[in-house]
Amino acid sequence: MSDDQSRAEGGPVEIRDPARGPVILRGISTRAWEHPADRGALVALRELRGFDIVLRKVSGMVSERALRLSLMGSSIRVDRHQYSRVYEAYQQVGAVLDAQDLPELYITRDPDLGGMCIGIDKPVIVINSGSLDLLDEAELKFLLAHELGHALSGHGLYRTLLMVLVRLTTSVAWIPVGVVGLRVITAALYEWARKSELSADRAGALAVQDPAAAIRVMAKLAGGGDLHDVDTAAFLEQAKEFETGGDLRDSFLKLMLLEQRSHDFAVARAAAVKSWIDDGEYREYLAGDYPKREDDKDASIAAEAKAAANSYREVFRTSGDPLAKVLRKVREGF
Repeated sequence: MSDDQSRAEGGPVEIRDPARGPVILRGISTRAWEHPADRGALVALRELRGFDIVLRKVSGMVSERALRLSLMGSSIRVDRHQYSRVYEAYQQVGAVLDAQDLPELYITRDPDLGGMCIGIDKPVIVINSGSLDLLDEAELKFLLAHELGHALSGHGLYRTLLMVLVRLTTSVAWIPVGVVGLRVITAALYEWARKSELSADRAGALAVQDPAAAIRVMAKLAGGGDLHDVDTAAFLEQAKEFETGGDLRDSFLKLMLLEQRSHDFAVARAAAVKSWIDDGEYREYLAGDYPKREDDKDASIAAEAKAAANSYREVFRTSGDPLAKVLRKVREGF
């Protein structure tokens, strides 16, 4: 076991024999990696017959054809002949998640670490060129699988709704009632978007099957890519301080800072993916006990809504945030 791996996990790490390769998750459902709050919303939205058609009409201002032409004209499409190393990594994570159809993959010129999954009918994955310079092989696979997780879960469709509503909020800002109502809706969608990022992080962890790589990606997102002088155990301790430090003023400031963020803070995402891995579900899935696509039709809205509520309840119960502590004391006093 390397020192880096041990530090990244904050304790012993189960090391997979590289010669064996990753466990192929045959027929795995996206429900396996979707965060309860994300999964509950997705199951409910999927049950609203015709909702996706209406949303596509509303989001007609977004031209997928123009988007694809723009990428083809200004970026490089990944295939066997172009960025073959990235193509091979993409094929491998797709095989582990048993993806039936892989979205087109492009590399775009951008020095920052990152990527995105965009599109409605035919999602496209775009990876920043800076990611190729800043990530090692396992970390790159994590990023690719993260974006693939978004595509397989159908997040693009519902993220488009968020984008449209944000534009509407700006256009009707002069109407007091209208902007307040839309702000409430967009705040809820931003919260869902942040949970969808946690879902995609779990997809990345399942595809790479190297917990340390997932933590390193978050550290690189926070610090710019060079981890030679970064202790990932200290980075995870920083996540605890971010959650529990300060007083009520800091709690309210965090809520304000998060209100219009589609991604949670990197330290919080690192802590979330580590907690999910440590809780045991991750290892159960690698052992073969995971939700299957063939059972998706039987998914219950009530059950998923209950799971989402339980998830928020558990976060509230265990949170070290000063505001959460005060609210627990108030509740216990009644």
